[in-house]
Amino acid sequence: MIEKIDSDRFKELPYMDTTLDIELRVQDLLKRLTLEEKFKLCSGYKTWYTPPIERLGIPSFKMTDGPHGVRPLSSGGKKCTYFPVAICRAATWNEDLSEKFGIALAEEVRAVGSHMILAPGVNIHRTPLCGRTFEYQTEDPYLNKKLAVSVVKGIQSQKIAACVKHYICNNQETNRFTYDAIVSRRVLEEIYFPAFYACIKETDAWSIMGSYNKINGKYGCENKFLIRDILMNKWNFNGFVVSDWYATNYIKQTEDCINAGLSLEMPEHVQYKIKNLSQTYNEGKFTEVTLSENLRRLLRVMFKVGLFNNGKDVPLGKLNTPEHQNLARNIAEEGIVLLKNSNNLLPLDITKLQKIAVIGPNADKEMAFGGVSSEVNPPYEITPLQGIKNKCKNKFKIIDSPSDADAVILVIGLNHEKGMDSEEVDRNSFDLPIDQINLINETVKKNPNTIIVLINGSPISMYNWIDKIPVVIEAWYSGLEGGNALADIIFGDINPSGKLPLTFPKRLSDSPAHFSEESYPGIDKVIYKEGIYVGYRHFDAKDIEPQFPFG
Repeated sequence: MIEKIDSDRFKELPYMDTTLDIELRVQDLLKRLTLEEKFKLCSGYKTWYTPPIERLGIPSFKMTDGPHGVRPLSSGGKKCTYFPVAICRAATWNEDLSEKFGIALAEEVRAVGSHMILAPGVNIHRTPLCGRTFEYQTEDPYLNKKLAVSVVKGIQSQKIAACVKHYICNNQETNRFTYDAIVSRRVLEEIYFPAFYACIKETDAWSIMGSYNKINGKYGCENKFLIRDILMNKWNFNGFVVSDWYATNYIKQTEDCINAGLSLEMPEHVQYKIKNLSQTYNEGKFTEVTLSENLRRLLRVMFKVGLFNNGKDVPLGKLNTPEHQNLARNIAEEGIVLLKNSNNLLPLDITKLQKIAVIGPNADKEMAFGGVSSEVNPPYEITPLQGIKNKCKNKFKIIDSPSDADAVILVIGLNHEKGMDSEEVDRNSFDLPIDQINLINETVKKNPNTIIVLINGSPISMYNWIDKIPVVIEAWYSGLEGGNALADIIFGDINPSGKLPLTFPKRLSDSPAHFSEESYPGIDKVIYKEGIYVGYRHFDAKDIEPQFPFG
């Protein structure tokens, strides 16, 4: 892999002239590529890279996960900031914080030697069971687009490419490689398109990731209507489309991807094997003009991130700085939601406490390293227990016995194990694990001053225990400083200002995607029967009382 170009060897070539317009540089480089070199550039190399073209000094373009911090697999194991997850950031409803997050994330991407971050994820929250709900922002198209635009603006201000994903209707993990989302044009336009459209029109997003699933009969990465007709011709998208990793596995015809406008297949060649490309090209199933146009889009972004500048005129990266850690804390402080506070139990008065019990399976559980593509390897993570210990400073005792405490902080919820909040599979239940429900009931019997803290990334059922509990806090997966932010809220140093970016239903059957098996998880096809009535629209239209409303 070429990390830097041999300037002396290539410096006289026009595409190396940084004073020229990028379009002229792209055109000069494109015309120098042989047909086989063009074929080679169409697919990935060593999981995260495009292949280098030694003859022309084209370096590898490097990509990295993830949505709330650089993934260890693509960072070389470096310690990176673990930011609050997207649903927590969305609960701030703060565009400025989202832009600052985008800047900080891009600085960390640059620091690990990458050029594109596979974020933000802007899939709409359709079902609470989606395993990746925590990676996505909201059920509301307007809030979704406003926050997405801010993130992309921040990322690309640092000359790092944002890759807005997953285009489109990748709203569940169950059968994600094969299901066919059947959705009307109106619903696409009003619910699922707006964030992608806004990122293109308002921030000139440099990349879009095609999804695994089919949409109305065609896979996302071969869908000419979605890519060429909508993205390119209607929205005037100038960036490139990259496949999700192995999203082309089930596509039958190589030429369908080329003609649709898929510039880059990742992480390696499946459809875009040189043999496949040569054969279909020789059979006249696509033209070199179409191929070159796809590559023009990819090369354009390579120039924009400074890949051909030999390290000059590109922002410096910053990894895991105090500023990034403080930003993570600020997002957590604004994103944590106070769902219930009966009898003004909160804030706790630290001067009147002698003993507090801090218990529960998530009280001291670190959450950064899990969830597959969203995992992060931070230098530290402040758990709820550690945050309360930091606040305590010997002013009160932290104990394990609810019956002996002035108040109990019971930390429960989900985690990133398969079947909970994780990529690859959806949640196996809308309910908390039965042992946690039993723990709630046992604890509140022993101490009525029980404060429930939820650590999770998607709604859970509460109807069978919430009436017994005076305080419920939605703390999400709130990053490496989450425990400190939580303690500040519990003890009144920070006013809880988070607002739910999605509706919490009382029962799963109240959720709009759960009409029948056809609408979720689907029988080959997933029928979007709810139409535009996603999230709060559904609850309003059907006059269904949620557990907690959007906002």
